[in-house]
Amino acid sequence: MKTFITTTLFVLVLTVAGCFEPKHDSRIKLREEVGSSSLGDNIVTRTVGGAFSWLIGEGIDVKQAVTRRNEAGLMELHVNGYNRSYDTKRFKYRVEWLDADGMLIQSKTSVWLPMSAMGKSPFGIKAVAPTPEAVNFRMDTKKWE
Repeated sequence: MKTFITTTLFVLVLTVAGCFEPKHDSRIKLREEVGSSSLGDNIVTRTVGGAFSWLIGEGIDVKQAVTRRNEAGLMELHVNGYNRSYDTKRFKYRVEWLDADGMLIQSKTSVWLPMSAMGKSPFGIKAVAPTPEAVNFRMDTKKWE
C-alpha cells in the first residue's frame, strides 16, 4: 500500500510539473512555434538532452520586460529572454506602441524585425518608442520563415 501511495504521488507531481505554464509579461505574445511548451521543464524529459530538444518543444522564454524613459523623453523597452533549446532559434518580432488611451500609435518602426537566439543562451531585445506620447507597448512574435 505504501508503494502504491508513493507511486501515485510521484505520478501526480510529474503530471503537475508537465502542465505548468511559465508566466511572462502579458503584453508580449509568444506564438506556439516560437515559445516553449511546458514539457521542456519536466525533469524526466529534460535529461534526454539535445537530440530530443525539438521533440519536447523547447524554445524561447521571456524572463523580463522593462520599460523606462530615456533622456529624450521616449519610452524604451528592454526584453530579456532565454533560449532553452540546443539549437539557434530564429524568429521575428514587432513592437507596437500605445498612447494613454490604449490606442495604437502609427509608426514606420512597427515592422517585423528578425532575431536569432543562440542555443542555451540569454538574449535581449531593445526598442524605442517613436514619440513621447507612448505610455505602453505590445510585442508579437512569429516564426521566421
